[in-house]
Amino acid sequence: MASLKGPGAARAYDGSDLRIGIIHARWNSTLISALLDGTKKSLRAAGVRDENIVVSSVPGSWELPFGVQSPIRALQHRRRAPHLRNRPPHLLDHRPPLQPLLLLNQTCPIVQHLRLRIHRPFDALIAIGVLIKGETMHFEYIADAVSQGLMRVQLDSGVPVVFGLLTVLTEEQGMARAGIEGRGHNHGEDWGSAAVELGVKRRGGGGGVD
Repeated sequence: MASLKGPGAARAYDGSDLRIGIIHARWNSTLISALLDGTKKSLRAAGVRDENIVVSSVPGSWELPFGVQSPIRALQHRRRAPHLRNRPPHLLDHRPPLQPLLLLNQTCPIVQHLRLRIHRPFDALIAIGVLIKGETMHFEYIADAVSQGLMRVQLDSGVPVVFGLLTVLTEEQGMARAGIEGRGHNHGEDWGSAAVELGVKRRGGGGGVD
């Protein structure tokens, strides 16, 4: 009998105009790398452009709530401080600084497009981490705190935060959920699809296609 678990029938949403942030932990990097690849694959399949997929990392899963909250607060701070609005943000952006180009010609259409892109808020954020049960209660404390922290950021900010935290008992369970070596299914693909759907719905376009 086929498993009843899963997200159900896939829905297609157009993510071509969305900006998605991915914040991942570096702990358990083999699993993280596979999940990150699956997430980006799903985002691209939904039409999200590479320049609108912004990836950043934090040391471990414990730091994910702060890592997710940081770009949201940075944008809010820039909106409250007019003297910062013309400075390109540095959080979640590892590309070369655009400040010299932006100051070169304020009326150039290309410059205006770049300015709009780097100042755009995120339509959704994805937090990716992997916790593997050990011999102590460390696993339980982190899993509970991170879960509550990510939910708090989502509800306080109004920005969707996709819960990409694997909490597994063994490395084998993690490999199956990251789709490594042909095992199981890469859950990152589901997280990417969820981010696109929530981003579209946050903008007020609720129509999905089965």
